[in-house]
Amino acid sequence: MITCRSAEELVKLRAANQLVARILEDLRRLVVPGATTAGIDAEAERLVGVAGAQPAFKGYRGFPATICASRNHEVVHGIPSSQALVEGDILSIDMGVKLDGWYGDSAVTVGVGAIAPEAQRLLDVTEASLYKGIDAVRPGARVSDIGQAVQAYVEAQGFTVVREFVGHGIGTKLHEEPQIPNYGPGGRGPRLAEGMVLAIEPMVNAGRAAVRVLSDGWTAITVDGTLSAHFEHTVAVTADGVEILTLRPAAMASGR
Repeated sequence: MITCRSAEELVKLRAANQLVARILEDLRRLVVPGATTAGIDAEAERLVGVAGAQPAFKGYRGFPATICASRNHEVVHGIPSSQALVEGDILSIDMGVKLDGWYGDSAVTVGVGAIAPEAQRLLDVTEASLYKGIDAVRPGARVSDIGQAVQAYVEAQGFTVVREFVGHGIGTKLHEEPQIPNYGPGGRGPRLAEGMVLAIEPMVNAGRAAVRVLSDGWTAITVDGTLSAHFEHTVAVTADGVEILTLRPAAMASGR
């Protein structure tokens, strides 16, 4: 069932998602050569606890960590490890919290030190595609209009969109209806309505779209070994468009 949230419920969702945004802003600063994703995960769990919240991912269907840490050709659901990051890597950090019974969810991809121009372009295109999808959110639009906007932009830039993993509704559960594919065609699926809350999360590959899951049962990688990037915001449908609930402080300061 697709739920439209009341003003009071949106206040609680806003708080959970802003907590995710603030923690991700702190974690981005830890992504440096020599750091480990296990160390970043430990700090994420500490910050979640200090805020009086619970990690949304840890224990979810058996996932062992607070963050998903996906490096280079890892697409999503990477398990944090003690392997050190090196200059030129890219790292996707996906995390969620549960605060007072409500969930927040967001993801960013960060370069480790100086990265290659083609890697930076992948990050830029993936983040821009997220905002293309968000710009398609308005009352009366269809869910698939979001994916159409993402796919059209990504493919025009010469990259590919992952099909196996999609966005989702979010609220008192981490994953709710509707599912939100990052590809079209548009004009299909449920109509968006004021009060719906959606996690939009394009995953974009530098090479082919195909992915496979490793033997750990979680980590998805590109089949051809090319880089992958992942950005995610949780948004609320408003009367006149959309509110980004996980907008990070730096983005707010820049006027996005």
